[in-house]
Amino acid sequence: MAVQQQTVLRDAMRRLNMTRDVFASRIGVTRRALDTWLLPDGSPESRAMPEIAGRYVAEILERAPDGGEYTQRVQPAIAFEGRSQLLSVDQFSRDSAEALFRVADVMQPIARRQKITRVLEGAVLANLFFEASTRTRVSFGAAFCRLGGSVCDTTGFTFSSMAKGESIYDTSRVISGYADALVVRHPEQGSVAEFARATNIPVINAGDGPGEHPSQALLDLYTIQREFSRIGKIVDGSHIAMVGDLKYGRTVHSLAKLLSLYRGLKFTLVSPRSLEMPDYIVEKLARGDHVIEQTTDLRAGLTGADVVYATRIQKERFANESIEGYTPDFQINQALVNAVCGPDTLIMHPLPRDGRPGANDLATDLNHDSRLAIFRQTDNGIPVRMAIFAILLGVEHQVQHSMRDAAWRSPAYVGPDDAVFHGID
Repeated sequence: MAVQQQTVLRDAMRRLNMTRDVFASRIGVTRRALDTWLLPDGSPESRAMPEIAGRYVAEILERAPDGGEYTQRVQPAIAFEGRSQLLSVDQFSRDSAEALFRVADVMQPIARRQKITRVLEGAVLANLFFEASTRTRVSFGAAFCRLGGSVCDTTGFTFSSMAKGESIYDTSRVISGYADALVVRHPEQGSVAEFARATNIPVINAGDGPGEHPSQALLDLYTIQREFSRIGKIVDGSHIAMVGDLKYGRTVHSLAKLLSLYRGLKFTLVSPRSLEMPDYIVEKLARGDHVIEQTTDLRAGLTGADVVYATRIQKERFANESIEGYTPDFQINQALVNAVCGPDTLIMHPLPRDGRPGANDLATDLNHDSRLAIFRQTDNGIPVRMAIFAILLGVEHQVQHSMRDAAWRSPAYVGPDDAVFHGID
């Protein structure tokens, strides 16, 4: 089976660092034609790329600085201390992150319920969540199942063997005898690395206290790239506003580090003084050619941003700190977005958000605003996490050739409001 045209075209734009408008001009077609080639196969407006256009794209890529045909590109690898494990975004370069995104592009029709594969048939995933989780735990489980594997879940710490005094080493080694991969979430920073050092099977960090959440950062960056592709932007030179609990919000820690791999970004860090971004993250950003601003003024911080990344307050991580300054006035709502954000501003949130009236989080009155990308963001978690599993378990090259049509009927739009966003891929 040939590599899907959407995958080839997205990879070409990433490699050449071109927006859709520039790339369409480069290959001599209209933007509208390129858009139809990039739509999912199941879309009624999707069109096959003419063979002559495909050959021309291949020729352009062969002359690109990194050279070589699509199938000869440097292959993705995810390793920590010599093992196939994902613990931190520090394991990635810009090239290796984008190599993972190429695999995620291949996974899209499976994630969209159009195709199925069984490349992980017989493999077992152990989801070890020592903190309660809904989205992340189910997302990892669904991604593994969509590759043909099966999942064993455990949630909570109180009644576990570790609560009876068992060490992390023993727990990791024992569970490794039962499963082929571990996904671990733990309230203590650095604890997932302890799990990883006790086993040779793949371990994925699903959040270690206030530390990191690498798979979330990867799906966030993947979402930014896909959304930017649609509206004619690139990540280099963009303005990113990160808002809320930047001290304990592990998603912003990982995303900031991943974004620092790009060029000439402006970071506006908006938070109360007591919840500012940790110094080590700010220092890492400062080592690049980036502009960093820190402010408590939400309105000023959002003005001119290409991406607004909101976070909720991480109350579960607090000891005796105060949260002075984090009031309902800190809420990002429709009125504020309309007043200070542009028509193409991308609004994101790692979820869950506090949707109660008066909460100091991302307001639900934005739900019908096309700039709100939170559900497209969560949907992108499936292909990205599928790509992570496929790479860690060494089956990424088998997926394209193993796909077959799904036998069941799924809805055209997952959510009742999704039709509003039809055709934006």
